[in-house]
Amino acid sequence: MVSTDLTPVVDERAGVPVGPRDSTGYRLFTWLNASVLVLVTLLILYPFVTLLAQSFSSSGAIKAGLVNAVPVGFNLETYRVVAGDDRFWTSYGNTVLYTVVGTAIAMLLTTTFAYAISKPHLRGRNALIGIAVFTMFFNGGIIPNYVLISSLGMKNTMWALVLPGALSVFNLLVMKSFFENIPRELEEAAQIDGLGWFSIFTRIVLPLSKAVVATMILFYSVAYWNDWFTAFLYLDEDNLFPLSLFLRNLIAGATTTTAASAAAAGTTSAAISANIQAVTMILAILPILCVYPFVQRHFVSGVMLGSVKG
Repeated sequence: MVSTDLTPVVDERAGVPVGPRDSTGYRLFTWLNASVLVLVTLLILYPFVTLLAQSFSSSGAIKAGLVNAVPVGFNLETYRVVAGDDRFWTSYGNTVLYTVVGTAIAMLLTTTFAYAISKPHLRGRNALIGIAVFTMFFNGGIIPNYVLISSLGMKNTMWALVLPGALSVFNLLVMKSFFENIPRELEEAAQIDGLGWFSIFTRIVLPLSKAVVATMILFYSVAYWNDWFTAFLYLDEDNLFPLSLFLRNLIAGATTTTAASAAAAGTTSAAISANIQAVTMILAILPILCVYPFVQRHFVSGVMLGSVKG
């Protein structure tokens, strides 16, 4: 028979109730949980710290396998070479442009579409949701998409990168669920005051959705910033390459501009080849690392509020 006695346990020495958080088992669990999280964090940070150390190390130390988490043979020459490469900064500017424009278009489409299908009284709502979900599992494939983009005249343009991925169905469903949780009384009160649906959306719904909007901006911006395969398919001109494709070509050995810049600076390409990839990758991920802390506080709340129907 299960005991139903809810009388708190009293510590005889202190004379105060002992709660579950004061038990030995709970303290042990907390210690183990913290230890595991610290270990996982160190494992995640180690590759990045090693990459950062390689970017400041000499080529010989990297080739000899002497660089782990601390730079060996401190070297800034590669940073000077990369910073003097005009093609690197052109691709950097392209990436910023593609990310800003693509994220803006994606957020416009996602927020408006999600708000529309979050209304139960919308005619054809189930059909619209079904069409969106269908695209999560089925698509035309690379060749039909390539033919479509080419026939639309978007090849070798920015639109080939920002439009095909402008609407993520996963993000759409998360935001739809978030909008469904907003009290209907707020919208009804706004309608009584004479506001239309567009005004309600922009003046009431969006200000209440800062957490999920910030989360979606993070998702879209990181996806556009890191995307290289779309550019690899649709861009042929070097001056249109994003930073991710520049880095891919650098790793694959297809980009020789940096080697030419090194020769012009009096440095042989062999002297910087071992850490030039590390330098380029550090510079590529630096903006995301700077932006993420400002968005991270909205991340968990935005995902959870948009994914749980309460």
